[in-house]
Amino acid sequence: MADLSKITCIEDLRVIAKRRVPKMFYDYADSGAWTESTYRANESDFQKIKLRQRVAVNMEGRSTRSTMIGQDVAMPVAIAPTGLTGMQHADGEILGARAAKAFGIPFTLSTMSICSLEDIAEHTGRHPFWFQLYVMKDRDFIERLIERARAANVSALQLTLDLQILGQRHKDIKNGLSTPPKPTIANMINLATKPHWCLGMLGTKRRTFGNIAGHAKGVKDLSSLSSWTAEQFDPALSWADVEWIKKRWGGKLILKGIMDVEDARLAAASGADALIVSNHGGRQLDGAPSSIAALPAIVDAVGSEIEVWMDGGIRSGQDVLKARALGARGTLIGRSFLYGLGAYGQAGVTRALQIIHKELDITMAFCGHTNIENVDSGILLPGTF
Repeated sequence: MADLSKITCIEDLRVIAKRRVPKMFYDYADSGAWTESTYRANESDFQKIKLRQRVAVNMEGRSTRSTMIGQDVAMPVAIAPTGLTGMQHADGEILGARAAKAFGIPFTLSTMSICSLEDIAEHTGRHPFWFQLYVMKDRDFIERLIERARAANVSALQLTLDLQILGQRHKDIKNGLSTPPKPTIANMINLATKPHWCLGMLGTKRRTFGNIAGHAKGVKDLSSLSSWTAEQFDPALSWADVEWIKKRWGGKLILKGIMDVEDARLAAASGADALIVSNHGGRQLDGAPSSIAALPAIVDAVGSEIEVWMDGGIRSGQDVLKARALGARGTLIGRSFLYGLGAYGQAGVTRALQIIHKELDITMAFCGHTNIENVDSGILLPGTF
C-alpha cells in the first residue's frame, strides 16, 4: 500500500484513478454531456469566488460538525449517488459506504449501482444510509424497490428529477460503455494494463446492476437488462409522481436536480425535506449554469422553507466552505470520492474525505471562524459571487 499521507489533494487521486481504472469506466465518471461546458463550469466557477482572510482571531476549538435533514454529520458533506460505482473498483459501493460510516458522513446508494441495497445493509449494519431513486415506467418495480429500501434501513430517499431522458454523453458512446465490459479487442488491450482492477473484479460476484438484476420482471440476462434500463426511465415524470412517491415512502425525502427558482418553489411546496441544486455533474443539459452559480437565487427563494444543498464541481474543502457561505446547508461529492475509490479503494475514499475535511477546517479558520454553523457570505469578497 502506498503512503497515502503523500496524497495531498483530490487531483492527486484523480491522476492515479485514471491510471488504474479501465478507460470506459474512468471516462463515465470524469466527463460531461455534449461540449462539457457545464461540467467544466461546475469546477471553474468555484475558483472565481474569493475569500476574505482575517487575522489575530482565536482559532482554537474549531468544529465542522453540522446536520443534514436532522442527521449529525462530521462535516456538511455527503457522498452523492453515482451509477456504476462498483466498476470503478470491485465492490465500490460497499467500500464507499464503509468509509463514509467511519468518517461520520452520509452515503447515498444509486438505483444504478453494482452493489445492491441488501449488500450495503449487510455491511453497514444499523448505520442508516440514503438511497437515490430513479422513476421507472414499471411502477410495480418502484414500489418493491421502495420497500426494499425500507427493509435495508435506508433513512432518506433521494429522488432524482433530472434524468427523464439521457443527456448526450459522447465518451460513453465512443467507448461502448457496458457492464461488465464487452470482450472487444480494444477493451481487452485496455484491461491488460489494469491488473489491479482485474484482480479485484475476479474476486467479486458483483458485476452488474445489483438493484435490478433478479428483481425486475423480464430481465433474464445482461442484454435484456441493458434494454430494460434504456427503456424504463420515465419521460412523463411529473410533480404528481413526486407526491405518489412521498406518500408511498412516508419518510425523509430529498429532491435532486433543481436548477431553477420556479422548480425550487415547487420542490418546497411538495413537502420534501431538502432539495439539491444539481445539474447532474454537467452530464445532462450542457449549457446550463454551474450549480454554485444557481445556488444563491434558490437559497433566497426557498431557503427558509426547505433545506437547500448542492453538488457539482466540489474538489476541495474550500469549495464546501464557499457553498456553505452562499447558503447551502449541505453539499454532496461524487467525482472527488470516485477518484479516491478508483485509486485506492476504501483507503482512497477515506483519504479523499480527510483531504476535504482538512481544507474545510483550515480555510474556515483563516476566514475568522471556528464553527461551521456561524459561516455566512461575510467570509466572501464582495463582487466575486
